[in-house]
Amino acid sequence: MADLSSKKVAFLLTNGVEQVELTEPRKALDDAGATTHIVSPAGEQLTAMKGDWDHADSFDVDVALSDANPDDYDALVLPGGTVNADTIRIAEGATDFVKAFLREGKTVAAICHGPWILAEADALKGRSLTSFQSIRVDLQNAGAQWQDSQVVVDNNLITSRNPDDLEAFSAEIVKALS
Repeated sequence: MADLSSKKVAFLLTNGVEQVELTEPRKALDDAGATTHIVSPAGEQLTAMKGDWDHADSFDVDVALSDANPDDYDALVLPGGTVNADTIRIAEGATDFVKAFLREGKTVAAICHGPWILAEADALKGRSLTSFQSIRVDLQNAGAQWQDSQVVVDNNLITSRNPDDLEAFSAEIVKALS
């Protein structure tokens, strides 16, 4: 098993995050020894969802987005959830936070609707990726080369389609940080 005890990973999200898309990659990273932080504009706590309709658990925010420094982290994970992804992509400072990771060549991993913020950050021209099917055209219009694959790795960018792909997605994140 990988030893990521020297790695620190930010999870950028807000209310409406698909719970399993937060908890599964976070568990894989925590189990490998990484330090993980929920970074959010949501305040002190946020509520996850199971699908788009059912409220799930609440999670404490570790670092307010306004106080988060990308230099403090080795990687960024962008979980999905329709409400989360649509809200976070227009949250003040969120695209700048994402752009900083990309500019530094740090690992950025996005699943399901998570890649929407990459389009907002104008970071997709010529990049290969995947996502939930419903945002495919949005990502292509932003310049992405979209693939219907379980996981797509394009240099420092790791993407997956949906919760069915979480095992492969989480493994690629751990691998990238090893």
